[in-house]
Formats: sequence, C-alpha cells, structure tokens
Amino acid sequence: MITKYFANVSVKFNPFSTGAKSARIFLSRMPSTAKIDFKLLNNPSDQQEIKVAFKDKHVMTVDPSTMTVADLGDYFDSHSRKLAIKDSIQE
Repeated sequence: MITKYFANVSVKFNPFSTGAKSARIFLSRMPSTAKIDFKLLNNPSDQQEIKVAFKDKHVMTVDPSTMTVADLGDYFDSHSRKLAIKDSIQE
C-alpha cells in the first residue's frame, strides 16, 4: 500500500465485528507521519468506516467489513498511483 500521500486517516470500527480485523491491520500499516484518528464503536448498528484524506485534499471512504486488507490496499492505491504519476511528471 502506498501511504506516502496520506495526510489524514480516520477509522471507526466495532472491535467485535467482521470488519475489525481489516481495520486493525489497516491501522498497523499507517506511517507515523499521517494524522490518525480512530474511534471504537459500541453499538453494532453504527456505521463502520475508513476515511483517508490525501495530500491533494481528495477523500476516499470505505466500509472495512466489506473488504479484505488486500482490497483496502488496492482501493486506496488507485488514487496514490495517480499522485505518484503526477510527482514523477513534475520532476
């Protein structure tokens, strides 16, 4: 996962739900330079989400219970690759 372009990461998940594993592993892969906000949800009916704001102010949101960690990486890498191409063109 290309985390170089992450500016802000917000994660909300229920630790006893099916999406908890994906959310925890995703959080463990975040760089120390990204601003990380997380919230543990108590109510199972609350909406779980992972929201990433990139350095170019683009925001992507996903439900961790619907994706595996590999799918999350691919989903967020789609915009990171665009930013990497822009950086390589500017250099």
